[in-house]
Amino acid sequence: MATNLSYFQFRTPFQNSLKRHIKPLPFFILLVLVLTVITGCNSSKKQTKTSSETKSAQFLLQKFMIGDWETSYIKITYPTFKKSDSTYVFEDDFSKPNSGKAQSTYKEDGTFSAWFLLANKKKVGETTGNWKTKGDSLFVDYQYQGKQVQAWYAIQPTEKGFQGKVIYDWDDDTEFDDELLMKTKRLTNN
Repeated sequence: MATNLSYFQFRTPFQNSLKRHIKPLPFFILLVLVLTVITGCNSSKKQTKTSSETKSAQFLLQKFMIGDWETSYIKITYPTFKKSDSTYVFEDDFSKPNSGKAQSTYKEDGTFSAWFLLANKKKVGETTGNWKTKGDSLFVDYQYQGKQVQAWYAIQPTEKGFQGKVIYDWDDDTEFDDELLMKTKRLTNN
């Protein structure tokens, strides 16, 4: 009967202890590598999905914005009105009968025009500018009363239109701390 001598190896207690600690180490390293690869792949998929979702949301908002709009409500909160320590709030409800209307038209080519329509149907304060979207935000660039306005609005679609919010320096006190909230509805007949 042949005996396999390799089975009977003599080891010191140190060698046995070392063997117990070394064998799990390659397994642990392999496990960490596998988990890193899996995590990296999942992260890559999430980034791709997030990027795709952002592009999709941008495309949807861009298509959504094209058309004619009427702002029915606007509120601007100035926490440091004209560099003072007083808060001032401007609020206008354009939905009241015989009030003027703030209207705008966004075109597919990235341009828009905006104006106020008085109760007597006279257009005043007309301005034109450019617009674009990114994710859920609308960027507008236009001149108003001699001032170049460049602002990003966070857009939230509503049942009849959208609600827009932006932080900007509306009172020209060099503090970008004024919050504007507007509620706008889509016009079907303009």
